[in-house]
Amino acid sequence: MTYRTIYINKEILPSNFKSMIFFLQELKLRNETLFYFGWICFIAALSFLLLTKVLSTKILGVNAWIKPFKFSASTTVYAWAMAWYCSYLPEFNASLFNWSVIVLLGFEIVYIAIQSARGQLSHFNQTTPLYTLLYALMAIAATSVSIYTAYIGILFCVYTFLNLPNYYLSSISFGILIFVVFAFEGFVMGGRLTHIIGGEMNGDGIPILNWSTKFGDPRVAHFIGMHALQVLPLLSYFVFKNTVLVFIFSFLYGALAVYTLRQALKGKPFYKFNATSI
Repeated sequence: MTYRTIYINKEILPSNFKSMIFFLQELKLRNETLFYFGWICFIAALSFLLLTKVLSTKILGVNAWIKPFKFSASTTVYAWAMAWYCSYLPEFNASLFNWSVIVLLGFEIVYIAIQSARGQLSHFNQTTPLYTLLYALMAIAATSVSIYTAYIGILFCVYTFLNLPNYYLSSISFGILIFVVFAFEGFVMGGRLTHIIGGEMNGDGIPILNWSTKFGDPRVAHFIGMHALQVLPLLSYFVFKNTVLVFIFSFLYGALAVYTLRQALKGKPFYKFNATSI
């Protein structure tokens, strides 16, 4: 697969702004469909964040619009990262992947937003047959996207990429592997119908992320593991530039995710907040 590269005038734009403009323009060339879907999710995330400031509806002690904000923001970075990586794959059916992501993850965001507007749970809600069905459909959607991502990870291991450095390719493979493992870690929460172990879901936690500082919270490992998809390739390309260093860091990063999951399963928070230390 070939694509044009757009160069930005270095004398006009600041380096960080220039890099972002280059990324977005290059991304649009690589995968226009996911480029626009990512923007839709980004705008939705900003809108939901704004609603947290003007609406006071709470679900389990947390502002109702925090959850759709987090899911929209996470979908933005997932869509853009996968659009970038998939452009490297020869003869890849990008259209099928694009619309699978849009339909499946779009469904999750819309349903979560609707439930937030109604002041109702989306996840773990089995109070009616309809809610039970919709919750199951969300699980199917997330599982399908994870399996599709795993398939793409396999393709990166099968194909040969002569124009890409090994350390960068390794980071993409490791990032996808860790992402998939900790995407499925979501079943730890789904099976328990709670994201808190050792206590109740009551809204106590750090701002925005709402990770519990009192009890075990598998969402910490879920977040760390799934964002390996972006963290590892970025650090590989801009910092490490060495296959051995990428392997070491990927191992340590995965170990951190495993450690936080182990702590959560033991009912321990990732960080014990001590009010007396302030």
